Amino acid sequence: MEGTKEESRPFCLLRFAVRTQRGLRLRPRRIGTDNQPMSSVRLVTEVPGPKSRTIMSRRETAISRGLASTHPVVIKSGHGVVVEDVDGNRFLDFAGGIGALNVGHTAEPVVGAVQAEVGELTHMCFAVAPYESYIALAERLAALTPGRFAKKVMLVNSGAEAVENAIKIARYATQRPGVLCFEDAFHGRTFMALSLTSKVKPYKAGFGALAPDVHRVPYAYCYRCSYGETYPSCETACVDRIEDYFSRYVDPALIAAMIVEPVLGEGGFVVPPREFLQKLSAVCRRHGILVVADEVQTGFGRTGRMFACEHVGLEPDILVTAKSIAGGLPLAAIVGRADLMDAPPPGGLGGTYAGNPVAVAAAHAVLDIFATRTLLPRAEAIGARIEARMREWASAHPIIGDVRRLGAMAAMELVRNRDTKEPARHETDALVKLACERGLILIPAGTYGNIIRILVPLVIADAELDEGLDVLGACIGAVESAATS
Repeated sequence: MEGTKEESRPFCLLRFAVRTQRGLRLRPRRIGTDNQPMSSVRLVTEVPGPKSRTIMSRRETAISRGLASTHPVVIKSGHGVVVEDVDGNRFLDFAGGIGALNVGHTAEPVVGAVQAEVGELTHMCFAVAPYESYIALAERLAALTPGRFAKKVMLVNSGAEAVENAIKIARYATQRPGVLCFEDAFHGRTFMALSLTSKVKPYKAGFGALAPDVHRVPYAYCYRCSYGETYPSCETACVDRIEDYFSRYVDPALIAAMIVEPVLGEGGFVVPPREFLQKLSAVCRRHGILVVADEVQTGFGRTGRMFACEHVGLEPDILVTAKSIAGGLPLAAIVGRADLMDAPPPGGLGGTYAGNPVAVAAAHAVLDIFATRTLLPRAEAIGARIEARMREWASAHPIIGDVRRLGAMAAMELVRNRDTKEPARHETDALVKLACERGLILIPAGTYGNIIRILVPLVIADAELDEGLDVLGACIGAVESAATS
């Protein structure tokens, strides 16, 4: 661990571009002295290292306690799927900025677009005077998102802000106050988004009264069915019972919109049966309720399609997306039927930084990457590789109660007992901590905090993926042994 920084590096880090028949492929590649790929993980200190610990002590003094950090390592740089901390330790990032880096850290086209735009225009405010790049991005998003109807677009800063505006638009267009949402859903931390979010701690507890006219029903979480039934014999009865909810609790004529994640994100990567979304859409159509698809985490290739709705042919009235839209820069979009998007009067929608030109430039670069590379089929290949390993682990480790995925949106649910399905929250936290100490960045999920979700950038190489999965598999065995000893 002594010597100069360069002496401590057993191999060099190169950026390379390969021209293929399918376009330009950019990916970090690590080359050793024998011209063979080398390990991506490199630990030169304990984790966290001394520099991280020093900065984390400053964090305790300067940063609000309410802003949590899963890991005690301070990141200095990232390329592709590899991040390096201030101590020189290198990690494989299987969290991907909570799904905001599907094209990888510092993707060259994104960096280039940002650098070019910063020299031209850093801010104007579209509400003051528009810029063409915003309009061009709106045109591209309208063409890409599902729905065979005229669409219009609004750009904002974050997923939560997109959700807030989608509900505003739905309420104004329908002149109805109510919103239907789901158990285990997550839609953000701002006022309306938080009201729609299901999990109480730490998100809602103690923050006072939330928005009224929010009505919550069970999601098709088949591993933990709210009705004690089993799929497929249940025939997705959870949807059928929404009509009973309308009879007992709220007049559907008062519901403006239903907001639904095609796959639960923070709620645990719950993949519903294919017919779930289709039946939900039919219920909404019967009652004149708008369908709002929250694709903040599922969008931009994560599930193997550009948007998860495409898997089941769902055409939502309004779609919200964010996270990977701009390669790590803050940007989100609301894309909806033109008549709905035009319902609010001029000035009824907006925001000072909404659709910032630098973030918009990054989004154009991201769309160019998806247009010229094979990230969508790659997402499915990554997911299949992850699922195969997870199922191998599940056969050997009873702590794994369920494995599920759609595309590269993969997760495993940890339980203390497979029969009772008691959530293994402590073991999940221990697994995340141990993985970090061994060079792998993970994040948990789920209402009970017992789910390991994988949001690895889609530019990951097979060798990098296998290396990270090897670390994860070893950590599962260690945590399970500690829990049973």
